[in-house]
Amino acid sequence: MDHGAWFLVLPALLPILVLSVGPLLYGISLAFTDSQSGRTEPTEWIGLLNFRDLLHDTLFWDSFRIGLLWAVGVTVPQFLLALGLALLLNQNLRFRWLARSLAIIPWAMPEVVVGIMWRLVYNPDAGILNETIRDLGLGDGRDWLTGIGSALPAVIVVGVWAGMPQTTVALLAGLQNVPRELHEAAEMDGAGAWRRFRTVTWPALKPIALAITALNFIWNFNSFALVYVLTNGGPGGRTRLPMLFAYEEAFRYGQFGYAAAMGCVMVALISVLLAVYLVGRLRGGDER
Repeated sequence: MDHGAWFLVLPALLPILVLSVGPLLYGISLAFTDSQSGRTEPTEWIGLLNFRDLLHDTLFWDSFRIGLLWAVGVTVPQFLLALGLALLLNQNLRFRWLARSLAIIPWAMPEVVVGIMWRLVYNPDAGILNETIRDLGLGDGRDWLTGIGSALPAVIVVGVWAGMPQTTVALLAGLQNVPRELHEAAEMDGAGAWRRFRTVTWPALKPIALAITALNFIWNFNSFALVYVLTNGGPGGRTRLPMLFAYEEAFRYGQFGYAAAMGCVMVALISVLLAVYLVGRLRGGDER
């Protein structure tokens, strides 16, 4: 690349280096130090000591397990529901423009607002969910966000609702790129709706589905604001995602080096899991 090309790329590259690459490298270097809040002595290089302590930190690995349950529990139904909604919105329906506009409303709302709104929905005394349960004679309702068994499922429902629009938009864009002639030809050959979806629609959507599920998994695993507003990791750590755990270590207990080590471990493990997933799906596509 000549000097003129570098000059054109630099305005776009500089913010990435300053706002993304720089903090990432600083965070990695911080993981090998004993950096703490309020420390008067100079920060010292301690090598792999933080990572050694992390290997024996059962609370962190519990949060990592909860993070995986959360990420999978949100990503899978998010994709399935978004696929069904995208297929519906791709039909020639009356007021389709209005339905499409309403479908992306959750995407336009900040996560903090979504969390506050759903806290009101789940309110044990005056929430619309418990009021509906009482009106239907199904019981007295429950405290969804503080129950040991109900907190994580309740938060997963909110995560699915909040993240479904972006998946729907991506899949809907893919559906609109499928030539209608292929569907018409398959219908003339006697193919039913399921067969047309399996042989025409899904092959065209598969690359988009692979990309959006991988991105959703990363986004969901790294969730913070939504769960923080809903439960703050409670009750009893049942919804303490890894990002919440690292946040508490850094800003509640002042263990910046230890929290940075958590971040490095999370990035490494999620990268390995995603690599295995992507390689497996790509190989599966090649075999077929």
